Amino acid sequence: MRPDAVPGRPPWILLLPALTGLAFLVLPLAGLLVRAPWATLGTRLLEPQVLDALRLSLLSATLATCLCVLFGVPLAWTLARVPFPGVRLVRALVTVPLVLPPVVGGVALLLVLGRRGLVGGLLDSAFGITFPFTTAGVVLAETFVAMPFLVISVEGALRAADLRYEEAAATLGAGRWTVFRRVTLPLVAPGVAAGAVLCWARALGEFGATITFAGNFPGRTQTMPLAVYLALETDPQAAIVLSLVLLAVSVIVLAALRDRWVNTT
Repeated sequence: MRPDAVPGRPPWILLLPALTGLAFLVLPLAGLLVRAPWATLGTRLLEPQVLDALRLSLLSATLATCLCVLFGVPLAWTLARVPFPGVRLVRALVTVPLVLPPVVGGVALLLVLGRRGLVGGLLDSAFGITFPFTTAGVVLAETFVAMPFLVISVEGALRAADLRYEEAAATLGAGRWTVFRRVTLPLVAPGVAAGAVLCWARALGEFGATITFAGNFPGRTQTMPLAVYLALETDPQAAIVLSLVLLAVSVIVLAALRDRWVNTT
């Protein structure tokens, strides 16, 4: 057997572009670490605007994830278990935010939930409820861009789950809601957890839809990504510090997600 044909040893023609791709992805992150103002890092992290942006980011991402779970799990179950005409079209529409430019998503939210929007106009005139340029608007923008991650993850887990457990529970007299709550949800819990983590990470890093739909008001709608954008124009060192915080959170979340993902496959 030729040395380069040993299983597990990649051919050089693949190894070189692989290393180039790895360097392309890692070097920008290394640049953040090299240029970070480590001497003043602690002081900058305790600045009021940084703490406000971090608190708002964590709160809005968590609330958005809760909304994604609340609405996304039933939607995923419907797509996976209920055959109906146009299911492929609905599945495509659900995944559109994955490829839609976030700014376009923000514009679409304005057209629907804005004060003159299709739904927002009714909410404003009838109940005085407005979403644009509010903290609630931040949550809705993050929910819009993050929910497809949960739906895809849970739908995949539902399709991979063994239906015999649900059928056995039904034959023993369990109702549909009981089967879903006692059998289906425990079976797909790892998929729900993985999707929720992905949702949270995506919501935490959301920028385009948020700034378009909710604006950039410190203490009210300015999340960490928006604070990075603003600081980059006035204080690049502060932008680096904020970027490091987001990088650290992202690495921790994705490392935890990888373990869950590997355990479910």
